[in-house]
Amino acid sequence: MALQDSKFYRDHDSEYLRKSFAGQMVRYQPNGTAPLWAMTSLLTTPGTAKDVEHGYFSKSIVFPKCTLTAAVADGVATTYTVDSTATLLPGDLLRSAETGEIVRVQTVASATSITVLRAVGQIAAGAVSNSTNLYCVGNAFEQASLRPQSRLINPNRVMNNTQIFRNSWALPKTVSKIMPVVGESLDSESRMDCAMFHSQAMETAMIFGQKSGQLQNGQYMTTMDGLIETVRRLAPAGNTNTAGATTNYDQLEAMVNPVFDTIANGRTGNDRLLLVGGGARKVINDIGRKSGQYQIVDGQTNFGLQFQTFKTSRGSFRMVEHPVFNSNDDWKKLALAVDVSALRLMYLEGRQTENIEYGMDGRHTDDGIDAIGGTLTTEMTMENINPSSHAVIWGLTSGVA
Repeated sequence: MALQDSKFYRDHDSEYLRKSFAGQMVRYQPNGTAPLWAMTSLLTTPGTAKDVEHGYFSKSIVFPKCTLTAAVADGVATTYTVDSTATLLPGDLLRSAETGEIVRVQTVASATSITVLRAVGQIAAGAVSNSTNLYCVGNAFEQASLRPQSRLINPNRVMNNTQIFRNSWALPKTVSKIMPVVGESLDSESRMDCAMFHSQAMETAMIFGQKSGQLQNGQYMTTMDGLIETVRRLAPAGNTNTAGATTNYDQLEAMVNPVFDTIANGRTGNDRLLLVGGGARKVINDIGRKSGQYQIVDGQTNFGLQFQTFKTSRGSFRMVEHPVFNSNDDWKKLALAVDVSALRLMYLEGRQTENIEYGMDGRHTDDGIDAIGGTLTTEMTMENINPSSHAVIWGLTSGVA
């Protein structure tokens, strides 16, 4: 049964389509050309955009720390001069990376100074060198203490535009009545192709889109930022890389390592989806194959290795070969590490996927044309609440040990 034979297409129930378009495409094309759009639609709840220009906030969990900018001479001094107190609050426990001593922040005296209670633990207070890092290891308060200050995460405000996606199908009525030799009816096949092209258009925009606004035919047209662009502009520079002529395991790990430095919320684990082109997948498999050993013994009827997952010291990446990436030689070499939980689709209110058909059952006419057809229209944008949890690798060409 094809997508167009579902309850929606039998009953022309537009509400059914709005609720299930992504689900239907996944069911009927589980290995289709829009895996990121489908997974984002199904794994996170789509939201509602209130305007063509959609604003949202991107924020990451804070891991409080500071670095000494002046040495602590002895175990008596209680004033520390540090690079920044922006993430610190009274009550925080800070552990010296040099000595292991834990101190309690008593007051945040200024933007670069704190007073501390020394030796809150088993390691005695002592001298601490300049440039020593102090990492927060929790907080501690006395009995009947006053309510502490709240810790706030300063979010980054991000703006993105909605984008209108439209795809149509059409057949002369004469052609629509011709019975095909095999397969579905021609109008059913045309509908299905239209649905595939529509989901593919949204998929490519989610990955490669760039925000813009301009007049077209006297009307305002907007486009949205996709994943690659939000990572390029909003994540640290190390999250976007171009591979060299050859890539080994250490180099691959270094390029994907930054995605684990921040998390969008405490529930996010250290697993990432890795969308790859066929060339990038071969490079990563070659790295795995050449980094180890395998033997072919007498009696085997198959040989070779195929890796679906690879692990680093900090997390795992589950590879999915993206059909669209294989459409050209440049994208074949692309690998995109994705934190799906950080992405959310936002549809302009009342503009989630709508289907209007013409010449079908006499419901709509198309200016008297002796033909049947229909148009799918969606207006949406994408939120990426944690750009730093994604990575982009261009140009994976050859894998070596």
